[in-house]
Amino acid sequence: MPSNLYKNIMIATDGSENSRKATFCGIKIAKLSGATVYAVHVIDTPSIVSEVWTAGKELIHEMMVRDGKKILSETKKTIEGSGVEVKDVLLSGHPGEEIIKFAEDNNMDLIVMGTLGATGLEKFLMGSVAEKVVRHSKVPVMVVRSCNSEKQEA
Repeated sequence: MPSNLYKNIMIATDGSENSRKATFCGIKIAKLSGATVYAVHVIDTPSIVSEVWTAGKELIHEMMVRDGKKILSETKKTIEGSGVEVKDVLLSGHPGEEIIKFAEDNNMDLIVMGTLGATGLEKFLMGSVAEKVVRHSKVPVMVVRSCNSEKQEA
């Protein structure tokens, strides 16, 4: 019997192995709660806007949109294949900010996302989308490094 704890779950995906693991964990929670899943991918537009060069920006943006749509399509197929209701959402902007904004503006009950587990200098240099979301989101966040037996049960 589904729980009413979660009705809307966002799964933030970037196509990485850890975001796939997070997807399987999010599916498990959605199955238990009867939630609708929102698969969200953010095109990191500040990464191309902040560059000093101008040639090719439009082409790079088009490639990023195409890649984002592909990632969402694959994620949506996985979620649909598990029998969970899913809606896909493609956003543009700074990933951490856009994830938080979408979750708060659309009444998400939970954000599920993967992490690379960066530490030390790597974390300092790269920053962490997951860390920013955890620190600033008003919506609960589940950060996944791994999910046991995700493929067998999802």
